[in-house]
Amino acid sequence: MKVAVLGAGAIGAYVGAALHRAGADVHLVARGPHLAAMRQHGVRVLSPRGDFTARAHATDVPADIGPVDVVFLGLKATSYAACGPLIEPLLHESTAVIAAQNGIPWWYFHRHGGPHDGHRVESVDPGGAVSAVLAPERAVGCVVYAATELERPGVVRHLEGTRFSIGEPDRSRSARCVAFSEAMVAGGLKCPVEPDLRGDIWIKLLGNISFNPISALSRATMREMCLHGRTRRVIEIMMNETLAVAAALGCRPDISVERRIAGAERVGDHRTSTLQDLERGKPLELDVLLAAVVELADITGVPVPTLRTVHAISDLLASRTAA
Repeated sequence: MKVAVLGAGAIGAYVGAALHRAGADVHLVARGPHLAAMRQHGVRVLSPRGDFTARAHATDVPADIGPVDVVFLGLKATSYAACGPLIEPLLHESTAVIAAQNGIPWWYFHRHGGPHDGHRVESVDPGGAVSAVLAPERAVGCVVYAATELERPGVVRHLEGTRFSIGEPDRSRSARCVAFSEAMVAGGLKCPVEPDLRGDIWIKLLGNISFNPISALSRATMREMCLHGRTRRVIEIMMNETLAVAAALGCRPDISVERRIAGAERVGDHRTSTLQDLERGKPLELDVLLAAVVELADITGVPVPTLRTVHAISDLLASRTAA
């Protein structure tokens, strides 16, 4: 299996290193000091499960790689619409694109079935700009339950979790999903092929839609948000509103709000990715997390007053960050 990791940051490089260790033909696309370090020393993974180094090919010129079987997309969702020149040299007729994305993906209603089948979510695919670059037919969904960070250029610290759940938009157990899952497992990761990945998307989103914007607005860690009574109540309301939207779309995740918050509290003094992006002056990835669900509430008629309020305030913060 030939795999290109487009956006080989903390998660992408970790996946690429695992696949390379399993014997896959892996190519890492990155830039700057991180690329230079991977070229010289490979990817060094530091993990409670054992440290290792993977010397996969690394480049900033995708054309040097050529067409691959799988593109693992490690870019932020805010970069998808502009990634055409990078991804086009990597594609052949049947190349799969596996996007390690939080929030509502651009392909969500592709082969969804029901009254919203084929609907385009404007918040995540404005004017069809993402679908034009990443055809939904190529998409394989991926929900990431692993936590990693780029400790320094070329060095990925794996903190916890090894599960990367994947699934087809049409809910089939495809050969391409099975092949990728087997390669991931051979590299030491968990990669179940889910019969309906949308349930996993909403479970992960319960935390992202609430903790991420609240952390950016308050500068608080996961533990601090959970232990502050009034903030915890706002998070509970946001999660319940999110579950109501999911239910209106025919998806009922098998998890309670109480269990989801308890899990977040156990994470401790962790800063969400949105708070880290804010501190680094990077764009805030809130459209796919929050704006998209407000948009889905509009098309389903579900009242989400707290989501709308937090969205309005965090959208102002995001616009000021972008400026």
